Amino acid sequence: MRIDKFLNTINLIKRRKIAQDMIEHQLIKINNITAKSSKFVKVGDIIEIQFLEYTKKYKILKLPEIKNIPKNTKNIYIEELS
Repeated sequence: MRIDKFLNTINLIKRRKIAQDMIEHQLIKINNITAKSSKFVKVGDIIEIQFLEYTKKYKILKLPEIKNIPKNTKNIYIEELS
């Protein structure tokens, strides 16, 4: 699954276009490497998202099989590291 789609599907970023813009501005890293929209994620990858005032890291536990997941099931797919 592409990183931009993953971030949108698990509700970390509200819209896929916003995720693409954040990737374009080099605000998202996968395993300490600046991500590109075409980058595919896999279980075990560490995603780092730089927001305006803070940075968050997440570990991918599982990839979603459906397009939209309920917001309260986000913890099945990612683990917040910081």
